[in-house]
Amino acid sequence: MLRINQLKLPAGHTQEQLQEKLLRTLHMKKKDLKQYSIRKRSLDARKKPDLYYVYSVDFEAADENRILRQMKGKVQKISEHAYRAPKHGTEKSGRRPVVIGSGPAGLFCAYLLSEEGYRPIVIERGAPVREREKDVERFWETGVLDPGSNVQFGEGGAGTFSDGKLNTLVKDSRGRNRFVLETFVRFGAPEDILWEQKPHIGTDILIRVVENLRNHIISAGGEFRFHTQVTDLIPDERCLILNGEERLLTDAAVLAVGHSARDTFQMLCERGLEMEAKSFAVGVRVEHPQSLIDENMYGRKQRGSLPAASYKLAEKLENGRGVYTFCMCPGGYVVNASSEQGRLAVNGMSYHGRAGENANSAVIVTVTPEDYGRSHPLAGVEFQRRLEERAWEEGGGAIPVQRFEDYCNDRKSTAFGSIAPAMKGNYSFGNVRRIFPEELAGSIQEGIQKMDRKIRGFADGDVLLSGVESRTSSPVRIVRGEGLTSSVPWIYPCGEGAGYAGGITSAAMDGLKAAEAVIARFAE
Repeated sequence: MLRINQLKLPAGHTQEQLQEKLLRTLHMKKKDLKQYSIRKRSLDARKKPDLYYVYSVDFEAADENRILRQMKGKVQKISEHAYRAPKHGTEKSGRRPVVIGSGPAGLFCAYLLSEEGYRPIVIERGAPVREREKDVERFWETGVLDPGSNVQFGEGGAGTFSDGKLNTLVKDSRGRNRFVLETFVRFGAPEDILWEQKPHIGTDILIRVVENLRNHIISAGGEFRFHTQVTDLIPDERCLILNGEERLLTDAAVLAVGHSARDTFQMLCERGLEMEAKSFAVGVRVEHPQSLIDENMYGRKQRGSLPAASYKLAEKLENGRGVYTFCMCPGGYVVNASSEQGRLAVNGMSYHGRAGENANSAVIVTVTPEDYGRSHPLAGVEFQRRLEERAWEEGGGAIPVQRFEDYCNDRKSTAFGSIAPAMKGNYSFGNVRRIFPEELAGSIQEGIQKMDRKIRGFADGDVLLSGVESRTSSPVRIVRGEGLTSSVPWIYPCGEGAGYAGGITSAAMDGLKAAEAVIARFAE
């Protein structure tokens, strides 16, 4: 197999034109091309409005040695190393491994364990994804929250109700990233996630993928127990307590609870698991017309066949803080992502088509243990809660919304300007600025104003802000050592909740790492 990079074609080209470009570049006839596949595709907008797609293509040809000689330095011979699970360990256990949580970390951990014959039991405090979808829609319509089944808790994890974004910056020498993407495709995700520079699935499709993955795990010997929460544990007995009463013994419990399992963090801390406070980020959701983002990014008023444009911005402020965009949702919606009564958090969501009128993104500022105190490992949790309580109060239980001009002038909005909100869940006017300590509020304002230099109109007075974006990542890290075990040696913390991932793909990859550790230790 050979690979050629930097094949460049104008946006809007056809598949036939890509093949013609490949053959022409390689000085090869069609009959000598055995097969080809796209490995990576990115959009080059440096000379907008002239836009180009740039490809890396893998191919097999009749005379590959000739091509390597003639295209020296432009074509490389590649050898794909497929992901493989480790050799099974020798330690005997008569108990099935338990996976706590069915977000991406838990699902991929359970998937690998089941493929290797370990028959895992998956414990999930929330509902199956179809039931959860109905619970979430009901919450958005009525405002009545189910603390056990919502945007944060339930099968698929918090990322299910976002955008299904799959890009990651994690370095990967074992092939886990590719394995994760191929697994998503196997269970119903679009094939283009294998090559797009910024792959995404979309909430609507991701729900189906999660359901298919769960059914496969069950067919391979796994078991799912929904509406079941680990409420306590007995370390010396290797015992989990479920729903306050049932005992479940195991020699390996993978802890993949997600970043919002605050009651679980409290219980684990009380039971002696070593954990520490960590930095995270908080901020607001900003909404712009998608047409504004398209025109800025593409240099065109009409994007035509191009996808809804996205952006990623970062600013370093004079006060030393970083302000940056996060979880950008083209053609998406701001959603009420609360999981606790009397507290309100927001997130962003897109369907696969990204066809909504507005673009939204989090604009967030980094906070450290120095901001909220190092007095306790869970101090960051309490900081999040205080912000969410203020957000609840500002919106009267609904999502508080404010025009940027009013945010800058510290006043509650009374009317929308040129932008109408695109939201899932009730909203009302509130002073979003008052949610934050003034240093953070001012940093958010300054960051948005600086971002206007990169995207014209980003800081327009009618731009909408809503809050609070508080669940960007876990505020704690559960310490793990050699073999990926915690200070309780039969518990394996992993994923975003344990502080080792930041997004769907990296969480799934960390779930695979936890499964590998269990497999390498125990016999099937």
